[in-house]
Amino acid sequence: MNTATTSNALVDSFLHHLALERRLSPRTIDAYRRDLADFLNWHPHQSQLDWCKLHQAEIRSYAAQRHRQGLSGKSLQRRLAALRSFYRFLNREGISSRNPAIGVRAPKVKRKLPATLDVDQLGQLLELPGETALDLRDQAMMELLYSSGLRLAELVSMDLQALDLHDAMLEVTGKGNKTRRLPVGRKALQAIRQWLKVRQELAKTDEMALFVSQRGGRLSARSVQSRLALRAKQQGSPRHVHPHMLRHSFASHLLESSGDLRAVQELLGHADISTTQIYTHLDFQHLAEVYDQAHPRAKHKKK
Repeated sequence: MNTATTSNALVDSFLHHLALERRLSPRTIDAYRRDLADFLNWHPHQSQLDWCKLHQAEIRSYAAQRHRQGLSGKSLQRRLAALRSFYRFLNREGISSRNPAIGVRAPKVKRKLPATLDVDQLGQLLELPGETALDLRDQAMMELLYSSGLRLAELVSMDLQALDLHDAMLEVTGKGNKTRRLPVGRKALQAIRQWLKVRQELAKTDEMALFVSQRGGRLSARSVQSRLALRAKQQGSPRHVHPHMLRHSFASHLLESSGDLRAVQELLGHADISTTQIYTHLDFQHLAEVYDQAHPRAKHKKK
């Protein structure tokens, strides 16, 4: 077996490990595959690459060249993370005792604050007119996105048995196949009950998805995005609204009211609290605006 074949076999074993042992989604595994393939395509001796003999200097050269070619800091961070994970796998399997990707850092990325809606804007958005099955379905899924801070993938993968209407709770499966239980707000609970009364008008007999399309099958992520954008336009929203904006709004409003970062982290299903901390910047931004407008000694910024 030549070096190139061995190199490809190691990558395949790693991807197999991600699928079976870590149970990552096919989309995430494809991202790992693309990131490792990009490094292999870059390497001048890709046909003879021996992962066990790779040096940190080579990975630094890779990162520097890709950055000069215009690859963003965020994309570079992901590719370096893929290399680090791959070497952790090689370490665990006893194939390599080194991890040359450790210590190589991509340029810092200026973190973009997520777009949110304020309480009044959300109130207007969620006051949907209509009593058809599609109207009630859209109302229920929008209320649930905001009520429980769901990811789009969590919403569309949800089955009927995930709901506990009596206790106003639901169970979702998030990133890394991790499950968590979430409360369902009063308004969302009302909307879901109304939807369940008419769900059989659309759903196929054996369909277990909570939200279904006009054809009776599970509603797709793209359909949810287009329906939400359409509803926002109908409600006179001045901006494009997407499902994750409701999740961002949920987190921002909850943090602003409670100040409990750990609780918000648990509800969002973030593995690392640093991911949740971005919402503290939104909260501070709001406080700064209030200060500028209300404090008699505040220095008002010129527009």
